[in-house]
Amino acid sequence: MTRGATEPVWAHWHDKKLLRLRLCDLGVTIATSAIAPRIRELHDELKARGLRFRPYFWLSDDWYTPDGVPGVAVPFYMAHPRLARLEASQMLEVEGGTDEWCMRILRHEAGHAIENAYRLRRRRRRIALFGRSSQKYPASYMPRPYSKSFVQHLEAWYAQSHPDEDFAETFAVWLTPDAQWESRYADWPALKKLRYVDETMRALAGVRPLVRTRRTVDPLEKLTKTLKEHYAERHQRHDVEVPHTYDRELRRLFSSAPEFRRNPPATTFLRRVRRDMRRLVAASTGAYQYTVDQVLADILDRCRELELRLTVSETQARLDFAVLLTVQTMNVLHTGGHRVAL
Repeated sequence: MTRGATEPVWAHWHDKKLLRLRLCDLGVTIATSAIAPRIRELHDELKARGLRFRPYFWLSDDWYTPDGVPGVAVPFYMAHPRLARLEASQMLEVEGGTDEWCMRILRHEAGHAIENAYRLRRRRRRIALFGRSSQKYPASYMPRPYSKSFVQHLEAWYAQSHPDEDFAETFAVWLTPDAQWESRYADWPALKKLRYVDETMRALAGVRPLVRTRRTVDPLEKLTKTLKEHYAERHQRHDVEVPHTYDRELRRLFSSAPEFRRNPPATTFLRRVRRDMRRLVAASTGAYQYTVDQVLADILDRCRELELRLTVSETQARLDFAVLLTVQTMNVLHTGGHRVAL
């Protein structure tokens, strides 16, 4: 919260009590939140590019830009540090929780909003380069990590999920100060898309947006579900089925043989490194930490059932297990794909 803002009554409640509160009763605003300076920074970046367009923002239950709306919804947890802590405890991370991560998301959403503001999706060149917006959004997608036809901005190769996300990601790279995209993508087919965005935005400099509505979708003050209900929905949406295909790999790293009975249990080791491994593998695979943690939990249960123990030093075990967890997480992603979220 910004200095001088009144502290809400629930700011020091424990999670169990806070989860009973309805979203519409949170009473938070963007104006008094830590995201307000980030929004001003985004507006300054648009101004520096000569663009007249400024997206507007409202609080809701997630990050999104509705079709046809030149504005952006911001998740409620960005409005107060206590809500961010609740988000972290429920989802194991705070999407947009650092200044750098927040700006990446804001630039991405601004890409959607500016497309809506100037109805860019109808343009032939845009369709030829990115595809049609009418293409159905998949529940999940299978990225090609080595493809050079798409920019890389948000994690999980998000530009590959849908033509609209491809445009938003390309716009975000273009807007990022000092991105040096001409050299960064010099030998990539994606450079054509970046040059199109550059040409289009130069042509729109100083031009008044065609769509000037201030409509909001699912604003926070109209969401009557409780925080507990909200997170139950989030958990269900991000739950994955973990295939039990790693017993052989586990037995290569750990063992239940009698000669190792005095060594630390694998479960003790895994609980100690769980947080670090979750963060490491999430960063390297683009998976949500919540997804990685489900894989970890399943491996923990299996290690307990097999009564496995360490066979090497903890330093070596960390390295070996990081590889194992990365492979198993990728197996889950390749089975169910990356979820489309933003």
